[in-house]
Amino acid sequence: MKATTNLTLVSDPAADTGKERVGHTHRIRGAVLESCDNTRPFAESRPITVCELELAGPGPDEVLVRIEAAGVCHSDLSVVDGNRRRPTPMLLGHESAGRIVEIGENVTDLRVGQRVVMAFLPRCGECAGCRTDGKMPCVPGTAANNAGTLLSGGSRLSRDGEPVFHHLGVSGFATHATVDRRSVTPVDDDVPPDVAALLGCAVLTGGGAVLNAVRPAPGQTVAVVGLGGVGMAAVVTALSLGAEVVGVDAVESKLDLVKSFGVAQALTPEQAKGQGLRADLVVEAAGHPRAFETAVAITAPGGATVTVGLPGPDACATVSPLLLTAEARTIVGSYLGSAVPQRDIPIYAQLWREGRLPVERLISSRIGLDDINEAMDLLAGGSQLRQVIVFDDDHSATGAIAGLGTGRSS
Repeated sequence: MKATTNLTLVSDPAADTGKERVGHTHRIRGAVLESCDNTRPFAESRPITVCELELAGPGPDEVLVRIEAAGVCHSDLSVVDGNRRRPTPMLLGHESAGRIVEIGENVTDLRVGQRVVMAFLPRCGECAGCRTDGKMPCVPGTAANNAGTLLSGGSRLSRDGEPVFHHLGVSGFATHATVDRRSVTPVDDDVPPDVAALLGCAVLTGGGAVLNAVRPAPGQTVAVVGLGGVGMAAVVTALSLGAEVVGVDAVESKLDLVKSFGVAQALTPEQAKGQGLRADLVVEAAGHPRAFETAVAITAPGGATVTVGLPGPDACATVSPLLLTAEARTIVGSYLGSAVPQRDIPIYAQLWREGRLPVERLISSRIGLDDINEAMDLLAGGSQLRQVIVFDDDHSATGAIAGLGTGRSS
């Protein structure tokens, strides 16, 4: 079942109250997490409600996007199961792609109808974090994400007159989203929407661990521990560089899948440690302390362990400091693949275009918005790489809202 994309123009409360007018208000349909205190199976507890909401149109530095596809990611699941608590009610979703239907008056480098990829960490381009070329996250972007607002401040979402929080500046599990200009990167039309969506999180994070955090030298071996969407993105990125790659996961079906990509070996954690596997670069993408310990254990002397997984805040791992010193090891933390989306997404799009980055093979299934609670169960069960919510595309970008005119907000 696909989700509808109808966008209805409704009255703007700010027009009658004298408050600052952000833009026209539209009625959309989206998936709202009601609280972070939820138990599995989510198909029974139903923590996510698919409902109608009001969405304010773009402010001066924002764009309104009709969502075409959105990936279901562990960063969404970690909010649903309470591992990473966020303010609620919150419209979930952060790995999304769509077409612009309206632009704010200050946005001069994008056009209506253009396909864009949304990234879950906007970059202001000016703070201390942004000056690290991707190593550190944007300071105001992080603060906005934690508060459930857009980078330019406040929420554009409401339900029955009450505010609804944004998820990581995107809230892409909806027919439409108003986002800050700094949360989107344009891509050409030849990149399909489901592929484009994955470029904004899975590929940025997993690929960035290989391209940005510690790039392997020619002839080096790369091992990836945790073969979910992010881990598999690290695998295909390392393969695109010509590296010898080893996939490590406890789920047999994922080992079978990674073999089909042409890796040198596909091993369980026990097999990897038992046979004394040593790799020059090891990417930990499972977000679990035991996976991190495995990644460190199979890193070669002089090698680097890059961790991109996000475990719970209380999770702890044990590592020998002597081993790090005696073998000259390096452990690198990489958030969002140390990425600068505006720089990196075009690189991944070109690798995909050349046939070197088969992103579409990371998609386990295409689902409808109403399937979201069940999708979280499947993701938690470990059997899925990426489930992608696909929205109807029967409305042109400029025709989604009657009377948009040029599509520019004033």
